[in-house]
This record gives sequence, structure tokens and C-alpha cells, in this order.
Amino acid sequence: MLHVPADYEIVIKPTKGWFKLNLADVWRYRDLVGLLVHRDFVSKYKQTVLGPLWFIIQPLLMTVVFTIIFGKVAKIPTDGVPPMLFYLCGLLGWNYFATTFQATSGTLTGNANLFGKVYFPRLVVPLSTVISGFIAFGIQLGTFLVFWAYFKFFTATGATMHLGWDLLWFPLVMLQIALLSLGVGLWLTSLTAKYRDFTFITGLVVQLWMYATPVIYPLSRIPEDWRWVAVINPMAMPVESIKRIFLGQGVVEPAYVAVSVAMTIVLLLGGIVVFNKVEKTFVDTV
Repeated sequence: MLHVPADYEIVIKPTKGWFKLNLADVWRYRDLVGLLVHRDFVSKYKQTVLGPLWFIIQPLLMTVVFTIIFGKVAKIPTDGVPPMLFYLCGLLGWNYFATTFQATSGTLTGNANLFGKVYFPRLVVPLSTVISGFIAFGIQLGTFLVFWAYFKFFTATGATMHLGWDLLWFPLVMLQIALLSLGVGLWLTSLTAKYRDFTFITGLVVQLWMYATPVIYPLSRIPEDWRWVAVINPMAMPVESIKRIFLGQGVVEPAYVAVSVAMTIVLLLGGIVVFNKVEKTFVDTV
């Protein structure tokens, strides 16, 4: 039996101000974060025949389609990198961002019943989505490394592929993608709670965003006079950075990285502000 002190109490206070992370409360509910991470991972492919193998099959099928359509038919150059490896590498960061962004965008409407019954920091749910996305990312990273090792040691392309000190930047690149997906997801879930039209445009936003990101083409193919337009996209530099780290190809400039990080911070802080404003009353409107 659990013994609770007689003077034990929990005081729930209204959130004051628009920008309040409540990280202390989130840490106290870390067990709930773990449970939600497990729920997200298990429920996603529950009652499927292949289960987590879809994390491998899906990017491989997309890579094959990209190789045929953009590599063979459209003949879009890949800076001397084999198309199969180029597209797999481009999809590494993008798939994590797209999956996490779409899952986070449904946080409020998808968990309205849970929010209406028990108190816990609302930020716990989108954070658990961001964390659970790393499980799928780890599986896809392992798949990519198998192909990377093959091209490195068994093809002529391997002479230009090296893992150096740039690899130390990889965790920071993934951290930026995670924060960006969280920030944009908080924006969209806040808007969706009030305007359900955003539910229908999420998939369209992701699709258009992918074509605006150098996933299927190298950033070097964009004329320098127009490259600043591509760099405004905060996902451009993370995708290019991953290509640079593993393939040795990619346009990564300090000024471009600074713009990308600044855009990520603005979107994240703005998302937190909007989320804090909406989550106070959204249960009454859902």
C-alpha cells in the first residue's frame, strides 16, 4: 500500500504569461513521458504484419521511386554521389522531421479526452512524440549505414566518402531538427484546435516543404543569387549538413547555418507562446 503523508498536497495554479515552459513539472512527469513514448511506438504499428520493419521498407521504397523518377527520368544530378545513397541520406533527417511534425500537429485534438480528465503539463505529449520519433530514426539510420558501408568498401565511390570530425556535429543537427519539428508542430496543433481546416492541409504542407528542401536535389545546383531563398527554409541546412557529414558533399556555410538556427529558435519560441495561449481553453472549444 502506498503511504502518503498527511500534509501532502498538489496545488494546480493557472498558467500566467504566454511564455512558460514548466520544465520542472515536465521533469516530475518524466515517467508519463516514458509511457507515452512507448504508447506512440507500439500503437503506431500494432496489428500490422511487418511491424517496425515498415521503418525500413518505407524509406527504401521512397528511395527506389526517387532514383527512378528523379535520377533516371528527370536526370537530376546528385553531385557525383550514387542516387540510391544520395536519396537515402537526404531522407534521414527529413523523414524524422516530417513524421514528428505531423504527429505533434495533432497533439491537442488527438488527446482532448485525456486532457479533460487529468492534470499534467500539456507539453509532455508533444515532447513524447519528438522523443519517440528517434526510435524510428535509429532504425532508419542503421539501414542507411548498411548501404553506406557497401558503397564505401565495395565501390569506387568510397574513395570520396569519409567519416571525420564532422560526425561530432551530427547530434546537434538532429537536435535542431527535433526542436524545429516541435516548434512547427506546436504552431499547427494550436491552430488546428481552433480551425479544423488545418487538419486537411498538414499533409500538403509536408509535401510542399519536402520539395522546397534539398532532399532530392543538391543545394549546389541552385544559383548563388537565389540560394538565399532556399536557405530561409530552416530544414535546408540540416539536410545539407547530414549529406556533408556522411557523403562529403553539401553546401554548408556558417552564415547559412546561422540563419537556419535563428529560424528554428523563432519558430520554437513562437510555437511555445501560441501553445501556452491555446492550451488554457482548448478543452472548452474541442
